[in-house]
Amino acid sequence: MPVKVGSIVEGVVTGITNFGAFVTLPNGETGLVHISEVANSYVKDIHNHLKKSDRVKVKVLSVDGSGKIGLSIRRALPNSGSRSFHKEERASFEDKLARFMKESDERLQDLKRNTESKRGGRGSYREAY
Repeated sequence: MPVKVGSIVEGVVTGITNFGAFVTLPNGETGLVHISEVANSYVKDIHNHLKKSDRVKVKVLSVDGSGKIGLSIRRALPNSGSRSFHKEERASFEDKLARFMKESDERLQDLKRNTESKRGGRGSYREAY
């Protein structure tokens, strides 16, 4: 029985990549859950949310002519139609600002770490002639 766009089915995670997870559906077909469709919040590392052989409910987003199936875990969750940012709305401005500053500092440190290694980093110097 082929899957229909919009249906919610249960599947098993069979593979995880840095861009998403492959899920085998009950009919034996395999679809992809893109990393942006794993959770309602930002997913930096998919391994924090899924592992192989996990049973997950997925919503079928698309089925194209070549047989590729697009899936979503977050849209299969209850109340997924209305984005649930109620917790975020209750946070004070100071809390939001503190969280933003922390995340910004972490991203800046990652960026500095990556660019230093490409330029030679610390400790590299030239001899004076």
